[in-house]
This record gives sequence, C-alpha cells and structure tokens, in this order.
Amino acid sequence: MARVDFSLYLVTDRHQTCGRSLPEVIRAALRAGVRAVQLREKDLPTRPLLSLARELTELARTYQAKVLVNDRADVCLAAGSDGVQLPAAGLSAAASRRLLGPDRLIGVSAHSADEAVRAEADGADFIVLGPIFETPSKRGFGPPIGLGELERARMRCQIPLFGIGGITSHRVRDVLKAGARGVAVIGSVMAAEDVERASRELLNALAS
Repeated sequence: MARVDFSLYLVTDRHQTCGRSLPEVIRAALRAGVRAVQLREKDLPTRPLLSLARELTELARTYQAKVLVNDRADVCLAAGSDGVQLPAAGLSAAASRRLLGPDRLIGVSAHSADEAVRAEADGADFIVLGPIFETPSKRGFGPPIGLGELERARMRCQIPLFGIGGITSHRVRDVLKAGARGVAVIGSVMAAEDVERASRELLNALAS
C-alpha cells in the first residue's frame, strides 16, 4: 500500500485563483510546505488536462510533493503522476489498482461513513470525507454531513480520513479531534490573497 505521508491535501480549482495561473498558485502552496495536490479540473479536455498534469507533477517533484489526478487513471499514468482521486460513484479502487499498480496512491471521495467503509474494503489508501461544513464548492453533494459522521467513519475505518468542506485553520482542531488524519481544502487556499500564508496557517494548525 502506498504511503499517505501528508496532512494537508490541496484540491485545485483554476476558477478560484483570482486571475492567477494555477501553477503559480500551486508553487506558492508548495513553498509553504504543502506536499499533496489533487488536480481536479473536471471541465478540461484530455489534452490540456494532461499537459497541466505533467507541468504540476514536475513542479511538485522539486518540492518532494505528490500530485493525484481526479478520476483519470489514464492521465495519471501518461503524466507520471503519483495517484488518483476517485469520486464516490466513479471507477472502483480495485479496478484503479489493477491499472496503476501497487505504488501509486488511490484516494476515494465519500459522503458518508458507509461509503468510506466500502472504499476501504475496495482497496483505497485514504478517504476524503465530506462536506463536513457548509461550502459553496460542495453544495451539489447535499447538506453538510457534520463532524459526527466523520467520527462514525473513524470508528469503522483503519485507513487515513481527510475532512473536506468549509475547512479553515480555525476548524482544523475540531476535524482532527473527530478522527481525521488531515484536511482537504479548495477555496481557503486557491482563493486566498496570500496563498503561501494561507497554506502555512493550515499546516501550523494541523501540526499543533
């Protein structure tokens, strides 16, 4: 099983970068100490997505960081990226493992403790669970599931859990207390005026 050696998982959204290029924002986050990035640009066609995956993977390597590609094992392999993040209703972790081999990371997104348990049984390395709190980027997944659902998932799962949805540095402690290994964030870093500072505040909160 691949190692999950990070606590802050940065999820990209180039529409939230306030006009900055995505590589520019990612570079600032990596400088601050972010060591895992999910490339999640679902509206990009394959060719530009592959180009971006290659660019970000090469950039991340200079910081000893990982890039996982959302829902595209083919792009992950072609770009030489470090793994994939699978949606709850996407390709199974078991099928992805057959494509990717034993060394790449497989994360699975889940919206309930039951989904988390199924993902672990299917061979996921880690789970991103949420939305924990209210957030515009996750409204399509229904109302927030809350910290209680995270606690229930922790009681039933052995692999690392990452809380997502409305995560801020002030909420990190509660998410960790509920049983998460770390947090996944989008807007709190992508849209931050000072990306490096916002990333560092989250990392400091996770470390304390």
